[in-house]
Amino acid sequence: MTEPTAKDIRRKEALNRRSALSPEQRAEFSLHISKRIVPFADKMSGGPVGGFWPIRTEIDPRPALLELNALGFRSALPVVTPSGLIFRAWKTGDAMAEGPFGLREPEATAPEVSPLALLVPLAAFDRRGHRIGYGAGYYDRAIARLSAIGPLFTIGIAFSVQEIDRVPEEPHDRSLDVIVTEKETIVIPHY
Repeated sequence: MTEPTAKDIRRKEALNRRSALSPEQRAEFSLHISKRIVPFADKMSGGPVGGFWPIRTEIDPRPALLELNALGFRSALPVVTPSGLIFRAWKTGDAMAEGPFGLREPEATAPEVSPLALLVPLAAFDRRGHRIGYGAGYYDRAIARLSAIGPLFTIGIAFSVQEIDRVPEEPHDRSLDVIVTEKETIVIPHY
């Protein structure tokens, strides 16, 4: 058996703190976070905005997507494919398919889109804008691919209990532009 890495340990600690939040707290905090995302609409280049369908005790980005929809932004959700994440157009009420890892995904008939902004799920984060995901690298690769197409504005969203002092870095890591929690908005300076 392989020894857990520093990222594995930090991920587990942060996810345990997240799981300790009650369902009511998670719902309330998700609404607070959606209000903190809307002021960044001018940085989203008109969209589309990629979100995600929450799993387990994850933050729910759907309130933010609904608020952005009301401002005229189109939304997209990720679909896991053998070559990585792609994003398909999504709006409230669209039919959804079962995906891996307990995900709900837009059906295959939904058009594929390239978001200009992403709401990124986080297992853990630090104030430098670095994140720990679930360990499969799907978002790291999607961010790299979408950034190669053109400017991509990334907003990490998480509960404040998921903050850690420092994310162990790897060469492929790219810091996010902003991290939003129920308590604050952290704008990451890029040098």
